[in-house]
Amino acid sequence: MHVERWGNDEVTGIEKGTCYIFPKLDGTNGSVWLSEQSTIAAGSRNRQLSNEEDNVGFFSFIKNNEKYLGFFNKHKKLRLYGEWLVPHTIRNYEQSAWRKFYVFDVFDDDLEQYLSYDTYKPLLDEFDIPSIPLLCQMENPRYEQLLDCLEKNNFLLTDGAGEGIVVKNYNFNNCFNNTVWAKFISSDFKASKGVKPEKTIEMVEIAICEQYITEHFVNKVYQKIQNEAGGWSSKFISRLFQTVYYDLVNEELWNFIKKMKNPTINFKTLQYFVTTKVKELKPELF
Repeated sequence: MHVERWGNDEVTGIEKGTCYIFPKLDGTNGSVWLSEQSTIAAGSRNRQLSNEEDNVGFFSFIKNNEKYLGFFNKHKKLRLYGEWLVPHTIRNYEQSAWRKFYVFDVFDDDLEQYLSYDTYKPLLDEFDIPSIPLLCQMENPRYEQLLDCLEKNNFLLTDGAGEGIVVKNYNFNNCFNNTVWAKFISSDFKASKGVKPEKTIEMVEIAICEQYITEHFVNKVYQKIQNEAGGWSSKFISRLFQTVYYDLVNEELWNFIKKMKNPTINFKTLQYFVTTKVKELKPELF
């Protein structure tokens, strides 16, 4: 299953209101603000930048850029956070996309809060400042809907899907009254980096499918349908999905409830991952 997720519902507000879903770029983090001396200041993820300590050319790009000078002349208390797109893991971005700064968040120092996409987008557009676009907006999105968005993330790419997606609920603060986002990262992307994934919140529905929807399990259902029908036809694909899902719940439900100690299971999400797993195990049928 090609997803890793950071942040659960209680932490990020997924499925608790209106969520904005954005593509995630694979560059290096940058931030821009107006200094106390009324000059443009910039930072990487962990430090402030300067002529002597730049971050792959980001400070050189931003410090005298007329777009940002004009923006901060009008919006002195805003801070821009974004992705400075330079070669990292993903190398197949469009040639025209490289070495540009794509804003993904805007923070208001006076209000001490992040501005919503609907609020900050026109402010950036006025000065022709690039931003990461909205993929879609959903009310109480389900995980399978978000994974569909992840697969459709081809922003600025010449082919294939991107690193992942970011999910933002601007009306939700966690128990510490902090604004936090969720991100879904493709495990294909993680594998390409050759690094051990960070600690994730495992989806119980994925764990169930990985354990019980085996090649043998799917082939057993496939052979049964084929024998009953006297052969295979693509018109039986829907029946294959439904029967594998039915047999999983009917034959293995008690086993995984007992093993996982009464987990909370979203059966719509489970059905989605069953379908995905069947496609993965029997690609020749699709």
